[in-house]
Amino acid sequence: MGVFDVIEIRKNIIVEANVSVGDWRQAIRAAGKLLVKHGMTLPEYTDAMVKLVETKGPYIVLTQGLAMPHARPEDGAKKIGIGLLTLTEPIVFGHPQNDPVRVVAALSSVDSKSHLTLISYLAKILGSKDTLCSIIAAQSSQEIYAILERRCDV
Repeated sequence: MGVFDVIEIRKNIIVEANVSVGDWRQAIRAAGKLLVKHGMTLPEYTDAMVKLVETKGPYIVLTQGLAMPHARPEDGAKKIGIGLLTLTEPIVFGHPQNDPVRVVAALSSVDSKSHLTLISYLAKILGSKDTLCSIIAAQSSQEIYAILERRCDV
């Protein structure tokens, strides 16, 4: 991962803490709303993220408590970014080992290279169980930004 890639990712992480949703579709839509609001995707990108899980299953729940929804760049990605939210209540996505989910990190990538860069970046930051637990326990977006900033040295 190049320095430019990391700098661009850090600028485009949008966080919202303690979001209340009723199911996994609402969780993905809430994360997608962050991407749309900050000009990273078009609204249809969020629809494509939901449809992908409906057709392919909950493979986006990569580790216990963490889902990384995404869609194809041609579904409406405008620039690289992450819409990260924590959920007030755990949500079941239907994954046999990694449910329930407490953190949703929606990825917007403009090509396959940036998609792999985003996943690699998040895996380094959120791959630590301690970091993920700290993010889940955070009470505000500012706390989450501070946790991410401390982990950005990876």
